[in-house]
Amino acid sequence: MGKIILTGDRPTGNLHIGHFVGSVQNRLKLQEQGDFEKFYIMIADTQAMTDNADNPDKVRKNVIEVALDYLGAGIDSKKVNMFIQSQVPELAEITMYFLNLVTVSRLTRNPTVKDEIKQRGFNASLPVGFMCYPISQASDILAFNSTCVPVGEDQLPMIEQTREIARTFNHTYKEIFTLPEPLLPDNKTCLRLVGTDGSLKMSKSAGNCIYLKDEPDVIKTKVMNCYTDSNHIKISDPGKVEGNVVFAYLDAFATDESFKKYLPEYKNLTELKNHYKKGGLGDVKIKMFLNNILQETLEPIRKRRKEYEKNIDEIYSMLFENAKKAREVAAETIEKMKSAMGLDYYHKSL
Repeated sequence: MGKIILTGDRPTGNLHIGHFVGSVQNRLKLQEQGDFEKFYIMIADTQAMTDNADNPDKVRKNVIEVALDYLGAGIDSKKVNMFIQSQVPELAEITMYFLNLVTVSRLTRNPTVKDEIKQRGFNASLPVGFMCYPISQASDILAFNSTCVPVGEDQLPMIEQTREIARTFNHTYKEIFTLPEPLLPDNKTCLRLVGTDGSLKMSKSAGNCIYLKDEPDVIKTKVMNCYTDSNHIKISDPGKVEGNVVFAYLDAFATDESFKKYLPEYKNLTELKNHYKKGGLGDVKIKMFLNNILQETLEPIRKRRKEYEKNIDEIYSMLFENAKKAREVAAETIEKMKSAMGLDYYHKSL
């Protein structure tokens, strides 16, 4: 069996540059390498409903927004099966079987879930669906027998829980699941890109994002407002690179070619950082440099996205047709699961 890739995002807002360097770039590399048997990208609307049940219009609206972001970024629908999670109901059935293999205490130890519960202010009002979404996520991955899951660092606990569920099923019933492996970005900065305000993570809910669809003037405004070093008041003052959002973004996006194009007085990022730390380099200069890089990166994405916006009906048709193909694969997985669990009554009665 060749490599089977599954990845995706919750449609709670547009994709931002954190998504781009954290997972989308890896997806594009995998797509172009072609070293896979199957490649799925799922728009996880069912999962998004676990904390948006009172606002389904938000989820519905953002399904097409995320699809447009994917296509604008360069995802090729001819190479990748992009589908909407809720259009594959088999995933819900698989989730039900997996729910019996995970304890409540194990779920409460999942650090990603703990962090997200805290971020959302859930206490006694914690929805059961949200608490259990790591199990749903495991179902999404294992339904297609995925071997490779491109993710950001914050999703590693989810992959580990998926592997645990696969091992438990294989041990309890019959070995039918392959244990998936996470694929992380090579650049450590890209594992969890900080927000423009300097907070630990770029987040749609925190409003500290630069989106892939942002217009040039919006990008520039956001870059110029990025947090740097509050003690770097004068140009002559030494500046801190650690915790400086602009340098974090430069770590993620700047190349030696960027310096040749937009800041030729420096050979590379190391030289720029050393000058900033020593003093004599202003924040405006480094922000303008970052702005030039982001404008170059995001312009082709934005242009492609606008072209796809002209054919929304075609995109929905593609998503629905892909869901049918995904359902066939997930149904095969359910047949294997039921056989392993002794729930294949029809076959046993023949």
